[in-house]
Amino acid sequence: MTMPIFAVEVEDLVKTFGDFVAVDHIRFQVKKGEIFGFLGPNGAGKSTTIRMLCGLLMPTSGKGKVAGFDFVEEPEKIKQVIGYMSQKFSLYEDLTVMENLRFFGGIYGLTGSVQKAREEQVIEMAGFKELRDRITRTLAVGWKQRLALACAILHQPAILFLDEPTSGVDPISRRNFWSLIQQMAEKGITSFVTTHYMDEAEYCDRLAMIYQGKIVALGTPTELKMETLPGGLLEVECDPLIPALDLLKKALWASEAAVFGDGLHVIGKEGVDSEQEIKSLFQREGIFLKRLEWIRPSLEDVFVSLIERENKR
Repeated sequence: MTMPIFAVEVEDLVKTFGDFVAVDHIRFQVKKGEIFGFLGPNGAGKSTTIRMLCGLLMPTSGKGKVAGFDFVEEPEKIKQVIGYMSQKFSLYEDLTVMENLRFFGGIYGLTGSVQKAREEQVIEMAGFKELRDRITRTLAVGWKQRLALACAILHQPAILFLDEPTSGVDPISRRNFWSLIQQMAEKGITSFVTTHYMDEAEYCDRLAMIYQGKIVALGTPTELKMETLPGGLLEVECDPLIPALDLLKKALWASEAAVFGDGLHVIGKEGVDSEQEIKSLFQREGIFLKRLEWIRPSLEDVFVSLIERENKR
C-alpha cells in the first residue's frame, strides 16, 4: 500500500480511566521513515498512547491515523501493517528461536518460501545464525530483546511501535539494539519508541516529551536543548551539596537548581550574572566552591527544566 507523508497523525487525543486523565489532549505527527521518541517518566501516559495508536485501546476522545488508517474506526487494519514490541517481550520461552519465528510468522499470515526468506533475513539482521536452535528461556535478556524485535518485523511492517524496548537490558545490549533500529530507519521503516532513558532519546530524529499526560515539548534533540535552555547552564561542584541546593532554590535570581551527579546544575533568570551571583552567595554563606563552569545542557537538563516549569503552574 502507498504510505501517506505522515506515518502517524494524532489530534486532541484523550484517554481517561474514571476521574484519572492518563492522556490529556495531545497532538503530534510522525514522518515516514523517522525514529520518533516518546520520552517521559513512568506513569506519564506513554504506554497508554502507544496502545491506542496500535488499536489495542479505545481512546476516550480525539482522532488520528496510523499508516493512513483511522485508529478509532479501523484498528484491525492498523494491526495488519504495524509491528509491536512491548517491554515484556511476548515470546514463548519453551520454544527455540526458530520455532518462535515460525509461530509469529504464522500469526502474520506468512507461508512457504516467503516465510523462510523472511526468517533468514531477520536471523541475519539480529545475529542469530549460531543460536537458531537455542531454547528461548536460556537466552540472555539482550538476546531475548533482539528475538522479540525480529518477531515484530517478520512481516516487514511499515511502522514499528516499541514500548520501553530496552527496559532491564544492559547498556551494551541497548546500544546494539539501537543500531538495529537505525538500520531499519535507513530502509524506510518508521519507528515510534517510548523510553525514559535520556541517552536513548539522543538517537531519535525527533522527540515528544510527555509529563502527566501532556506533551510539554516537541522537536529534535538539538532544538529542545537550544529552545528550552538558550542561555546554557552552570555546573557547580561544592561542599556541602544539599545546603547549597537549598540556598540556590531560595535565591530570587535563580530560575532552577537541581542535583546532577555529584554536583548541581543551575539556571539563572534572564539578564542575571549567574556566575557572579553563585560566587557571592557561597562566599557569604560559607559554601566551599570547588568548580563553576558553563556547559551545554543535556536532554535530562531539558526534561528536568520542563517538569519544574509545569509543576510551578
